[in-house]
Amino acid sequence: MRCIDEAVALGAETLSKAGIEAPRREARLLLAHVLKADLGHLLGHGEDSIGNTEWSGYLDQLERRAQREPLSRIVGYREFWGLPFQLGPDTLDPRPDSETLVEAVLQRFPERHRPLRVLDLGTGSGCLLISLLVERPCAVGVGIDRSFAAAAVAAGNAARLGVGERSHFSVGNWLDALAGRFDVVVANPPYVRTEELSGLAPEVAVYEPKLALDGGKDGLDCYRAIASGLFPALADGGLVFFELGESQADAVEALLRHVGFSSFERLADLAGRERCLVVGP
Repeated sequence: MRCIDEAVALGAETLSKAGIEAPRREARLLLAHVLKADLGHLLGHGEDSIGNTEWSGYLDQLERRAQREPLSRIVGYREFWGLPFQLGPDTLDPRPDSETLVEAVLQRFPERHRPLRVLDLGTGSGCLLISLLVERPCAVGVGIDRSFAAAAVAAGNAARLGVGERSHFSVGNWLDALAGRFDVVVANPPYVRTEELSGLAPEVAVYEPKLALDGGKDGLDCYRAIASGLFPALADGGLVFFELGESQADAVEALLRHVGFSSFERLADLAGRERCLVVGP
């Protein structure tokens, strides 16, 4: 019988050879998932034996990760804003960088019990909208996605995380045929230039949905589509929060100035990159 320490050592070696960053940490996470245990248990019970079924499952998951399938796709969820979000083939894997948008909204609408109306364009897993609704218990929100499967995953996440009754998810093309006005609009649209898709890391290029990545020739197609319909969707005093790709702030700001917006603030993520553009009338 193999033990936990042996499994972690084997996993770290396997993933290191595959070029995975932090191979020992990821090996522990995969083993914890297979054993249905937390990391603390693994660290404190290194000599515990692993059954044949669990060992086989662990080897299978190690092989998948060595082939550069993302860890989150293997375990079926990604933590975002401290919450577990289930994923599907049509949802983008939430990134810590996107938490910059959540922080920006909460800072600009600090009243915890204010009855905000939130719109999430390109909702994917629902991570932005759901995180905001968890933090603002009197808020309600709508998530829009072009993929029916993604909208279904988001609705499931909202129900599991306790905000299902305050959220609604629809299939649509950005703001087309959308009624109502919103205090907060958040959007993480596809912004990768088409020619750059093939050069992305395998975890992204192979396993992420192209629909959620491809921003067209210059990466700005979806920003253009959203900008044209924003004003009618924004309530008095409302703000828009865009996620940005690298070096896109100037171009996105220019698009929005062209349709009549005049207030802009740029916010950096933890790596110092301009990640969020806060927009007002």
